[in-house]
Amino acid sequence: MSDTPRKLRSTEWFGSADKNGFMYRSWMKNQGIPDHAFDGRPIIGICNTWSELTPCNAHFRKLAEHVKKGVLEAGGYPVEFPVFSNGESNLRPTAMLTRNLASMDVEEAIRGNPIDAVVLLVGCDKTTPALLMGAASCDVPAIVVTGGPMLNGKLEGKNIGSGTAVWQLHESLKAGEINMHQFLAAEGGMSRSAGTCNTMGTASTMACMAEALGTSLPHNAAIPAVDARRYVLAHMSGQRIVQMAHEDLRLSKILTREAFENAIRTNAAIGGSTNAVIHLKAIAGRIGVELELDDWTRLGKGTPTVVDLQPSGRFLMEEFYYAGGLPAVLRRLGENNLLPHPDALTVNGKSLWENVADAPQYNDEVIRPLDKPLVPDGGICVLRGNLAPRGAVLKPSAASPHLLQHRGRAVVFENLEHYKERIVDEDLDIDETCVMVLKNCGPRGYPGMAEVGNMGLPPKLLRRGIKDMVRISDARMSGTAYGTVVLHVAPEAAAGGPLAAVRDGDFIELDCTTGRLHLDISDEELATRLAQVTPPEHAMKGGYQRLYVNHVLQADQGCDFEFLIGCRGSAVPRHSH
Repeated sequence: MSDTPRKLRSTEWFGSADKNGFMYRSWMKNQGIPDHAFDGRPIIGICNTWSELTPCNAHFRKLAEHVKKGVLEAGGYPVEFPVFSNGESNLRPTAMLTRNLASMDVEEAIRGNPIDAVVLLVGCDKTTPALLMGAASCDVPAIVVTGGPMLNGKLEGKNIGSGTAVWQLHESLKAGEINMHQFLAAEGGMSRSAGTCNTMGTASTMACMAEALGTSLPHNAAIPAVDARRYVLAHMSGQRIVQMAHEDLRLSKILTREAFENAIRTNAAIGGSTNAVIHLKAIAGRIGVELELDDWTRLGKGTPTVVDLQPSGRFLMEEFYYAGGLPAVLRRLGENNLLPHPDALTVNGKSLWENVADAPQYNDEVIRPLDKPLVPDGGICVLRGNLAPRGAVLKPSAASPHLLQHRGRAVVFENLEHYKERIVDEDLDIDETCVMVLKNCGPRGYPGMAEVGNMGLPPKLLRRGIKDMVRISDARMSGTAYGTVVLHVAPEAAAGGPLAAVRDGDFIELDCTTGRLHLDISDEELATRLAQVTPPEHAMKGGYQRLYVNHVLQADQGCDFEFLIGCRGSAVPRHSH
């Protein structure tokens, strides 16, 4: 075996004594970079989603500095670069609209620049899949560093969960259980430190998915954002990525079919967000791994949810980390033969099981034993039927058990505005046995598939103490939300899916035991109604939204653009001058 170091991509920029090499080095030197930085050492990109408009990621400048220390210590040279930061809390109409855009930014930035390996600084919901998608399309060595969750929220001396508290308090306000002053008093206490939502929402779920996939160092998912150990992990990730560049440990060696199967099983155990279904499919598509909705049934069904975190349970991410974090969960799965592929490779060069075999577990209330789970069957429920021919999903750990088998009369909302107008009508013909149906909020219809599927209940029912109803839509919902909510109906209404044909008074059957979602009308009536449907008009006729609507795939396909599927590699492009 040769000891000769492999030739790195960056030498195609900095390694020649000609006009092009002169240009590439000279302009970089205006930053005070010395000659020896161009001696063939790995150039490590730090892909940063920092933005003050993405509050979950607003501390990333400091995080990047710790990554740089690790890179320099290991003999590499760090170069930080910004990419589109699609923050969930501010971005309209939805951050999901720009996930694919951000991934394109990442892909082109990596491929077009002198980067040998990359550190992905992620946090807020869509930044994790976007950066993994972009990096996977290039197939370079990459390591994920998450910004970490916020500290526990506080209200009246009690813990509250970010996101989850909003849905709970707003329903309480509409029910007349609290007043406006009490509602607004939670604002400051809910988000009281840097970091992502402290519940098992989409940000924490995707952080866990990154760790279960093997793309981050152990404990990356749960260390609080303001804990000093978060910065230690960033430093160590900077060190490790230099070694990965020398080893040519590319994402295609990590993101295997086996890794995705581990992640699906893990999502069931943690009570993870339904959004993981869409994002894992999109990431898999970029690296060339086939992943289908049926895999979620095969690998998730029967898996107990053992992590007792909001919105499904009681605790928050701070307690999760102190209880042992994701390594403790993975060890518990592995010891019970529930980890599908313990030998899957991870970014530190060890197998997933080697990383967690001796992981401590400190709190059986937060991370429960398998014989005392939060929910006995916590895997994502995949539903099919004449209402969702290509599938829909529901999160059992956050649903009401008595509603998982239900037949009810449909109350239909044609779009979000129609819902907002109609739901407050005291004369609305609706009771707790009805099924609320929301249309035209999918990938094309909204556009972007906003997190509006967890429709708030009618105030008149809330005042009666009703806390949950079956809700169905082609939208998504926040991972911080809860309820018996059927999501991601495919095809969506705006694409001519059967959801578009549902009318007030129709009866709908939901059966999570058999995975059935059925509209009780004949095939002939369904076809007649669909022939009469007119797709909604979009206010935005051009620009990126037009590209999105024209090329986005449906929820069961991961909502990527069809022209982005597949790995295009990191071959060095032609010279620019």
